[in-house]
Amino acid sequence: MDMQKEFPMTQSGYEQLQEELEQLRTVKRPEVVEKIKVARSFGDLSENSEYDAAKDEQGFVEQEITKIEDMLRHAKIIEDSNDNNSVQIGKTVTFKELPDGDQETYQIVGSAEADPFEGKISNESPIARSLLGARLNDSVNVPLPNGNDMKVEIVSID
Repeated sequence: MDMQKEFPMTQSGYEQLQEELEQLRTVKRPEVVEKIKVARSFGDLSENSEYDAAKDEQGFVEQEITKIEDMLRHAKIIEDSNDNNSVQIGKTVTFKELPDGDQETYQIVGSAEADPFEGKISNESPIARSLLGARLNDSVNVPLPNGNDMKVEIVSID
């Protein structure tokens, strides 16, 4: 039996993926088809770099559409448990590095909507895996890429 991966995500993450899919289907796909049509008009396809580039772009767009359709089909919408005492997917957690480091704030989301530049980290990332299940004021060891650990304290959970 083939187990299909679930994609945990917030409702807003689900809606963003739906919008991205619609954009790819209704805008990007027709643009690429037009590029192929124009490139074909240049004649000999065996030495037509515009045609090759347009076909490559078409492959990328179709692959993205398939990937997003799969993620939406297997999405698991994260419901807010209203429990702000433990770190869970969908929660925003603020922690400080011990003993006297800066505070950092991240929302823990599914991998489909992770965007570290927007403060959203994947539940599959090492830092999120370390924080999940921790409670307010807990100290947690977070593994670092260099093999060491960073000790942090949970300051708030929203």
